[in-house]
Amino acid sequence: MRPSHDRLAQRLSRAVGRLEDPAAPLVVVDLDAFDANLADMLRRAGGTPIRLASKSVRIPALIRRALDSPGVDGILSYNLREALWLVREGITDDAVLAYPTVDSVAMRDLSTDAQAQARITLMIDCVAHLDLIDTARTVAGAPTAPLRIAIDVDAGLRWRTTHVGPKRSPLFDARDILDLAREVLARGMVLDGVMTYEGQVAGVPDEVPGQRAKSFVVRRLKRASINQLAHRRALIANALAEVAPLRFWNGGGSGSIESTVADPVVTEVAAGSGLLVPTLFDHYQSFRPRPAAYFGVRVVRRPGTGVATVAGGGFIASGPSGKDRAPAPWAPGGLRLTGLEGAGEVQTPLVGPGAASLRMGDLVWFRHAKAGELAEHTNQVHLLRGDDIIDTVSSYRGLGHAW
Repeated sequence: MRPSHDRLAQRLSRAVGRLEDPAAPLVVVDLDAFDANLADMLRRAGGTPIRLASKSVRIPALIRRALDSPGVDGILSYNLREALWLVREGITDDAVLAYPTVDSVAMRDLSTDAQAQARITLMIDCVAHLDLIDTARTVAGAPTAPLRIAIDVDAGLRWRTTHVGPKRSPLFDARDILDLAREVLARGMVLDGVMTYEGQVAGVPDEVPGQRAKSFVVRRLKRASINQLAHRRALIANALAEVAPLRFWNGGGSGSIESTVADPVVTEVAAGSGLLVPTLFDHYQSFRPRPAAYFGVRVVRRPGTGVATVAGGGFIASGPSGKDRAPAPWAPGGLRLTGLEGAGEVQTPLVGPGAASLRMGDLVWFRHAKAGELAEHTNQVHLLRGDDIIDTVSSYRGLGHAW
């Protein structure tokens, strides 16, 4: 694959070379790939609306670009202050928090803004969350306009005493979910929807080179999880139908679109990482997206034959520590991190057959392991169309937001 990686390096480096001040690290999003990935996600969704997971983008211009596409409806926000900003900027009129919030200041802000209340749905998974919401509203002295509430339900796989999946909600049994739903209504709030995020299906690669046996086991676990969750969703939906109609039922992620939308209970699927395609989304059996986001750093040292050192680049992804969380030197080809230094805070030595041809000042292009986290390392993002940078836009960080 090295020739194609070399051509990519030339394309990216030529494009940013025309900028007046191409200071590294340079973050570039290839709009051709972004748009192709979006079209493929919509195809995979088969008419079920996609709710955009903003944490996997964190670049307002690209959030707007995705929302402009028919079939992408609303934001799955990761922070209440972010959701307030998104609706006040007119970027969306439908923001659902993906996680509960205990930010009392932001909740008081929401409680005094009737327009925001009509556009933002808070996520809960216990009565304590409702207590915090009530306290914030009391302190704010807000009117009693009903807040919109969604319930986060554990979508993990349970087998005997084993739980496989994200450690999110404590809610599993339909009876407990129904009790919480009734409490929402008893407090004068609107039960707006339900979220069931099957991260063990959506966020785990299942066709990894050199890991044939493990990938087979992962696919078996995914299938078992899909079957168990479909049964549970139906039971929970039937129970909740007794107390209130729901506006939405959210599920899935970029890696599980097909199986999620196949469940008749689900009314929308969440997705975001599949637009930018970090390295953790390279090895899925169900889809083959195109990498769209890169960051470039410059060669600053040649410590020895076959070694080139670039400035910075140590953008390690969240999650369990491991090689798959490190950024991957991608273009030109034939480069790899060293075992002792890895990707460094201020310098990153690279070895491999591609290192010998690198010169001082050359750009090396990396891919991040996760999608939205790359935007936390830059104020500006350069948008590439064809061979040209057509725009430079701000990330959340560039706009002064640290969510």
